[in-house]
Amino acid sequence: MHNDAGCTRRGFVKLTAAVVLGLGLPICGAAVAGEPPAVLRAGTAKTDITPAKPVMLAGYASRKELSQGVHDPLSARVVAFEQDGKRFVLVSSDIIGYYGATESVRKAVVAACGLQPSELFLTAIHTHSAPIVTLGGQQANANNVEYTKALEEKLVAAVRDALAHTAPVQIAAGSGSSPVGANRREVVRDAAGKTRIQLGRNPSLLTDREVQVLRISRADTGNLMAVVFAYATHSTAMGPRNLLVSGDVHGLAEQFLEKHLDGEVIAPAFAGASGNIDPWFRVLPKFNTANGWIPEPVLMGTMLGEEVVHVLDGIKKPLASGPIKTAFKTLVLPAKPRAKADAASAVRLSEFNVTVGRVGDVAVVGLGGEVFNEIGKAIKAGSPFPHTLVMTHCNGSAGYLPIKEAYPEGGYEVESSRFGPEAAEKVVQESLRLLRELKGD
Repeated sequence: MHNDAGCTRRGFVKLTAAVVLGLGLPICGAAVAGEPPAVLRAGTAKTDITPAKPVMLAGYASRKELSQGVHDPLSARVVAFEQDGKRFVLVSSDIIGYYGATESVRKAVVAACGLQPSELFLTAIHTHSAPIVTLGGQQANANNVEYTKALEEKLVAAVRDALAHTAPVQIAAGSGSSPVGANRREVVRDAAGKTRIQLGRNPSLLTDREVQVLRISRADTGNLMAVVFAYATHSTAMGPRNLLVSGDVHGLAEQFLEKHLDGEVIAPAFAGASGNIDPWFRVLPKFNTANGWIPEPVLMGTMLGEEVVHVLDGIKKPLASGPIKTAFKTLVLPAKPRAKADAASAVRLSEFNVTVGRVGDVAVVGLGGEVFNEIGKAIKAGSPFPHTLVMTHCNGSAGYLPIKEAYPEGGYEVESSRFGPEAAEKVVQESLRLLRELKGD
């Protein structure tokens, strides 16, 4: 069973078609009359995006069957900040990514709420047990197209709802650590002694285990409104033989947190720099519950969620409540040579979107692809902000972005990447340059 797919939360209030079209709502982000303009305000919303019909699930080309049920519901969660006429909207979606629908959904939300393109961080948690998002094409399943169109409408409604119901807030941040993610570039040796990289588990390589947490509380009562968290792992505990809809590791962590924290708190998750990171238990065929066994994605999602709670308990001091600043840039990166590619297609293949924003001392870097863990670490290490959340699958779907050192090793990520070996360093440099510009008060 799952919640009504038409629900949006503030209290899971049912949104009508009139709300989707923007009828009868205040202008997005409107401040209350007489309130000082420098007050930081925020609103939240949550909408159920669980498919109502069988769909093709995303993430594995070998999976040809339609979904056969729902293990746990999918949601989209919104946290919208507003201060002095500027907005910063975080959208976390329990899907693999927007891919071919990215621009359609972004433009719809931006237009409906009068946002600047840089003010919207449209992201996906990258679960491989959610519907393929598509607006059509030769291979597209009709149920998936229907799902995608409904998803766009729900996201527009949820963002409008969050922006229309803001209240003064305080923010605070902290970080913890979790072992749920592991480097997946396993080194194997063939009979002749030659090594190659395969997708598996390579625990000998250090990874960024940081659990990044942002707390949003009501300024008047101190009551918790939302807990934003980012962690670097693919949500691929379930493999191509699984036919049940699920949020996988990130989605199950969100659900655990919202159940544990109770009330109206929402807990949007964001996938950190995890192009070469998988969950410790990966690509399982099904949710096994035999003889009291706890399904591994439930176990790992709970572990991740519990670490977020530990971080929350340790956060004491609120942070500066402004200013809000955002920036968006499409980078043209070095692309892999392609024998028959003309100049136009080479430029298209090398595009990569970077979105950056700040709310006071907290910065967010949204990367439009699947970037290697080392890229996220470098951005955080070089950031001029004391707290910098890195999230991927944000405002773009450029695919894998490996580090230069991975190219001689090869492997799935390198082989499928659009980009050349120098591209990762440019993304780091440009991200840090944009952050420095935001920091220049």
